[in-house]
Amino acid sequence: MSYWLFKSEPSTWSWDDQVAKGDAGEEWDGVRNYQARNFMREMAVGDLGFFYHSQKERAVVGIVEVIATAHPDSTTDDDRWECVDIKAVEPLPTPVTLDQIKADDRLADMVLVKNSRLSVQPVTPGEWELIRDLGGL
Repeated sequence: MSYWLFKSEPSTWSWDDQVAKGDAGEEWDGVRNYQARNFMREMAVGDLGFFYHSQKERAVVGIVEVIATAHPDSTTDDDRWECVDIKAVEPLPTPVTLDQIKADDRLADMVLVKNSRLSVQPVTPGEWELIRDLGGL
């Protein structure tokens, strides 16, 4: 199993929007970055990810599961762009902020710290466990 982080502006697509989709989940569409697209191509059904609210909140707020592997993004006719489908699994009892992550030396090498603009990114197993712990899981 691999771990990931999915960033979204809550005004565009929030954790509550994701939860509302239930077990059917939703395409993680609209990604127009080759590196992020390539990460989605690596994902497998059952992989887990953090759902991260960007912009003002800047915090990990929940956990999602990949429920469909990379396929054409339905929001474009350009065949270069693909996406996965994800569903909400559980919220973090306590959101973990970017400031908390940056302040923790154990997370200094996390992609979120080093390349905060990337909308889809890998998370190591150690980072996964630490952020889950910080979030109260």
